[in-house]
Amino acid sequence: ILVLVCIICRPVFFRSTTIYLPANSLLYDPVTGEARDPNGPEGDFVKDLEIHAETPGIITADDIERHNDKIGIKIRPEGSGDTWIELKKPGSDNTFGMTQLHVGAFHTVYDTSTGAFTGDSIVLASVTVFCLLVSLICLNAYRQARGPEFYSYQSIFYSGFFLFSLCTGITMLLVTVQHIIDPAGYLMLNAYSAISGAPATFIQITSPLILVFAVGMIISNIELLRHESLRPQNLLGILTGILMIAGATLVLYLKYRSFMGSEWEYRIQSTIENSLAVVYVYFECMLAGAVICGLRAARHVPPFDRDFVIIHGCWFRKDGSLPPLLQGRADRAADFWKQQKKATGKEAVLIPSGGQGPGESMSEAEAIKRYLLTCGIPENCILKEDQSTNTYQNMVCSKRLIDQAKKNAKVGFSTTNYHVFRSGLWAELAGLPAEGMGSRTKWWYWPNAFMRECVGLLRNRIVQEILLLIFFIAFFAVLSMALGY
Repeated sequence: ILVLVCIICRPVFFRSTTIYLPANSLLYDPVTGEARDPNGPEGDFVKDLEIHAETPGIITADDIERHNDKIGIKIRPEGSGDTWIELKKPGSDNTFGMTQLHVGAFHTVYDTSTGAFTGDSIVLASVTVFCLLVSLICLNAYRQARGPEFYSYQSIFYSGFFLFSLCTGITMLLVTVQHIIDPAGYLMLNAYSAISGAPATFIQITSPLILVFAVGMIISNIELLRHESLRPQNLLGILTGILMIAGATLVLYLKYRSFMGSEWEYRIQSTIENSLAVVYVYFECMLAGAVICGLRAARHVPPFDRDFVIIHGCWFRKDGSLPPLLQGRADRAADFWKQQKKATGKEAVLIPSGGQGPGESMSEAEAIKRYLLTCGIPENCILKEDQSTNTYQNMVCSKRLIDQAKKNAKVGFSTTNYHVFRSGLWAELAGLPAEGMGSRTKWWYWPNAFMRECVGLLRNRIVQEILLLIFFIAFFAVLSMALGY
């Protein structure tokens, strides 16, 4: 729709374009450097200027006006091709301003010096509207995803790219307003720079949040190591925090460092900078989306109409007692069972899930069942699933039991807070519509465990992730290399 708007507006409202040439020798006194008085002896110097086109029959130029330190010239296309235009005073060979224009087959004028083209303001406005609409679409899609539909990779994309498209849209809005208000001062080259540099701008805007999150991850991971053994998976929080800080620092350093070199060396440097920024922002958005979805899933409480509630198992002690992590899952399910019965009178069937591992005296399901009985859950409301060995099998095997007992049953599941969203994904893959609830865990354990979940989420869709990332890198790299920004 926006492309059609641009196509329609181009011949209707933009039959000509205004280009701007610097003419300091005309606008400022060459001796004092002060601006000439428009009402003084040189006040009518703009009216006396003549425009010379190198190649006839391509453009006509008129309406010369002064815009601060530049001269504005209205250009009307007559034919296609390239031509140089010059500003001169009558009877003088001195050139006070010149630029090269390209006129396309559809009579679109492009100024090679400033990057301006016919209808550029409507294109900027359309890109701005596009980015803001994308952010609204992503936000609406994220908010509309409820119940089992929420547990999907689309939810991560919607929440993560809502942030990026919103930041890009706000950047484009500022660019568009500045160019429309002052096209002579805020050139299209500035607009191109803002667009190709949007990923680095996003990093700069979110850098305080990046720093807080990264430091929090490192602190929680250090506390985790005080309670747990030194294993590679227990260092993920520290590694993530260091990479986030180092990556943002590198991108911002490359963006703002001074540069000495040729134009093409600058284009190559800009391309490398923006490509690195795209990679960083992509994973930042994915991480932000995973965190947002994970927090929402962990805080969710299913409606009190569940027929079954699956309890995900994990290791237990040799004497059959439950460690805090597994006990928290069982307690969360038992509390929900009691709250639902009190609110509606409906008794859900709890399904402790988990098989018997090597060296274990019983299955995880049996250990959970024994604990549930001590919590006051009637035995006829407990249905063991003792064949599974991982979360996905928990869902598949539990689904078989549920389908045998009742068709179209409403299902919930209980697991640790950091594991709810990914468990919902496994339920979706198993064809089991279910809503999760999360039990709490130690503050120092949650961040590192949640990072493992994020890595697992991205790893499961590594091909799609790489293809989408390549597309974004190619887009911003081509833009940077072509424009040199």
